[in-house]
Amino acid sequence: MRVALLSMMEPAAGEPQGLRGYLPIGGRSVARHQLGLALAFGATRVVVLADNLTGELVALQHMAENAGARFHVIATQRALVPLVSPEDELLVFADGLLAMPDDALGLLADGPAVITLPVETGLPLGFERIDLNNAHAGAMRLPGRLVASLGDLPSEWNPVSALLRIAVQAKVPLRPLPAALLDEGRWRLLRDEGEALRAEPAWLRLHTASAHVRSPGEWIAALGMQRLGPAFLHAGTRPWVLALAALVNVLLALGAGWFGWRTPGFVLLAIAWLLLVSAGLLARIERDSLLSRGSKVPAEKAALLGLDGAFLALAAWRSEIPAVVGVPPALAWFAPLVLLMLLHLLPDVLPERRWNWWLRDRFVAGMVFALTSMALPFDSAIRLFVVGLLGFGLFTARARTSAPNRELTTEG
Repeated sequence: MRVALLSMMEPAAGEPQGLRGYLPIGGRSVARHQLGLALAFGATRVVVLADNLTGELVALQHMAENAGARFHVIATQRALVPLVSPEDELLVFADGLLAMPDDALGLLADGPAVITLPVETGLPLGFERIDLNNAHAGAMRLPGRLVASLGDLPSEWNPVSALLRIAVQAKVPLRPLPAALLDEGRWRLLRDEGEALRAEPAWLRLHTASAHVRSPGEWIAALGMQRLGPAFLHAGTRPWVLALAALVNVLLALGAGWFGWRTPGFVLLAIAWLLLVSAGLLARIERDSLLSRGSKVPAEKAALLGLDGAFLALAAWRSEIPAVVGVPPALAWFAPLVLLMLLHLLPDVLPERRWNWWLRDRFVAGMVFALTSMALPFDSAIRLFVVGLLGFGLFTARARTSAPNRELTTEG
């Protein structure tokens, strides 16, 4: 069985009544982030060192029990001894440690270890010294048999520090923390509210980072989430709220289009796409930071298809084809439909390039539709866009197939 030990004993610097474990990051306490790590690591028993039972601890208890783990609050280190058997594994986090989940779980996955960093780097950041060369990085994975030694130590000792000394004496391996994790802000020790406030924007940037060069709409959505994300998270705003706001924008756009205001309608659809992407980013933050299990935007793919359906409707209503005598009104839907189908097809069948994300960007599409509706012959421009995309796809595909096939070419 795996047991997690969280400490809420160290006061926040300059705040005698505040504790490091209660410092907020993304609308949740540091202790809440650590509990997410413990549950993700498979802990079936969570023990919290605390002097008093608070509302925050009750909330942590409910979360742990909902995940199937037993929850205990203890005030002394000796109370930990009967809760950990020699066959168990103990996961220990220091007060105020905030680590990116993937990094922490990866470092602790390879068996018992004390995570360390060079003493000249660790001490100025508040980490505890181990010896002449090493400082404790705030996380340990220990054999349960070591916990019995706590019963032989004075009760006034800090339990995390005591376990650290016991682990070092028992020759538990020291595992160095990669320097890049500190440099990138992926591993921090928060000691006061000022450090928490400075860490939160960087924490959000890490959770909203992209593996590709963002399109304009994605960049705007990510920037908005980095600026407004703290307010959303501290207020408890869920992703579905932003998705609902996107739906309201789509309905407003369709209403505006029905009454003849097609250009504002396209702008509203562009904003709706930004809200959908923002909802996806907020869900990703909650999921990747372990703040919410399985968080996602409800029916995200269906919502994006519905948004394209709204683009199609507005484009057909904007067309002047129905006013031409003898021309079937349904023809107004044909060119916009082909254009939207190409925007779905080309990113999937052509080589991965930066422009792929521009084709998927419905904020860009909405603004192009709006500008076309306002300043250009709409029907002719839509046909020109279709021909242009087809030509671009053919050119790119030919360039790809004309390249030498390295797998079938031999040398010598």
